[in-house]
Amino acid sequence: MEALIWIVLTLLAIALPLAFPRWRLRRVLARPLPADALAILQRTIPVYHRMPLELQQQLQKLVVQFLHQKKFVGCEGLEMTDEIAVTIAGQACMLLLNRHTKVYPALHTVLVYPSEFVAQRAEIGPGGVVTPGRQSMLGESWDDGRVVLSWDDVQRGAGDWTDGHNVVLHEFAHQLDSESGRANGAPYLGNPASYREWSEILQRNFDSLRMRAMYRQETVMNPYGATNPAEFFAVATETFYEKPYQMAEHHGELFAEFLKYYRVDPRQWMTPPPPPPPVQLKPGEISYSFNLH
Repeated sequence: MEALIWIVLTLLAIALPLAFPRWRLRRVLARPLPADALAILQRTIPVYHRMPLELQQQLQKLVVQFLHQKKFVGCEGLEMTDEIAVTIAGQACMLLLNRHTKVYPALHTVLVYPSEFVAQRAEIGPGGVVTPGRQSMLGESWDDGRVVLSWDDVQRGAGDWTDGHNVVLHEFAHQLDSESGRANGAPYLGNPASYREWSEILQRNFDSLRMRAMYRQETVMNPYGATNPAEFFAVATETFYEKPYQMAEHHGELFAEFLKYYRVDPRQWMTPPPPPPPVQLKPGEISYSFNLH
């Protein structure tokens, strides 16, 4: 009998630490997003009001879970506020809509600086000589469960949802990318057969962006995406959510892959961009049009 009691107590000691967080999360998710936090969400995500009610409700619940599970730390004297936490959580959770997810399970801490921060970087020069360096950063995603952000740049991203630049979407795309094991531009897709098509399409578009960036040609996506496949995925994510019409027009295959991965179509929340202005001819120039049959 005494042995049975010890077995039961041992099982309880193992089970309770596992069950309690899930029980607590269920209780948290049963409560709605507080009104003050909802007002921040509505104000800092310009497309929120045009999203279907179902997606708005999904986003609210995801934000509740994000705020419950992640720790926010202010750096260099920045005082953490609900405004900062909800703004970041709301934009990060835009990437999780319509997807079965544990809400960035590897992430535990979000570090927020008032503005650009300096990161230590080792630069490898000729002959493999390593030189310590410093680099100004707007954001950074680490594989140890941390994301670092500049609050000034988070606000800029929230202020313009059409320029294709959003540091929160960018860094949290890196977090999704890492869920497959490492950040290499190929996030977890579920079906192994999907990786071949994903790889071929992203490689073609990555090569195209590298070529256009090399010759300083105008591009829909930020040329920073030409750095490597991981940065390409993050930049393409920013473009997908903030410039979906342009991405669909100029990178149709890539846009279709992102539709399948993110399971939303941001065009439904946004007004189509105006057509480009007609070409103004200089005196003496003649415009020709060809009617090809």
